[in-house]
Amino acid sequence: MEKIPLTVAGFRRLDSELKTLKTVERPAVIKAIAEAREHGDLSENAEYHAAREKQGFIEGRVKELEGILGRADVIDPAKMSGTIKFGATVDLVDIDTDAERSYQIVGEAEADIEKGLLNIKSPLARALIGKEEGDTVEVRTPGGLKEYEILAVKFI
Repeated sequence: MEKIPLTVAGFRRLDSELKTLKTVERPAVIKAIAEAREHGDLSENAEYHAAREKQGFIEGRVKELEGILGRADVIDPAKMSGTIKFGATVDLVDIDTDAERSYQIVGEAEADIEKGLLNIKSPLARALIGKEEGDTVEVRTPGGLKEYEILAVKFI
């Protein structure tokens, strides 16, 4: 069984989501299904069908999270140093636009580009691995070739 790399913060976020689904969301949807059943004919009961659909989503997500957390290889970036690797927070500048951005390289299960959490399997992360402050990297994106300069590497 393949281990899934997660940062300490990512593990905590996913574990918290799992607990919320099990202790808050699951009981609420069970209650909603019971109330909808009381309204009679289930074949035309939109509330019942919506609650069953939500229940299916919750149960699927619970199984997914249990699988991820059960195979998690939790890595603490604060105990690392050196070149860019999993867990590093990297400050970059786009050489063409001078736009600065900061990303933390994380596992696939916790990646969220809007929050600056960059999937380790992404082209940008793969280009950054092994580099250090002051290096430049080229990345092929859907919009063409982009070049970035690494301003800082932190392990926090």
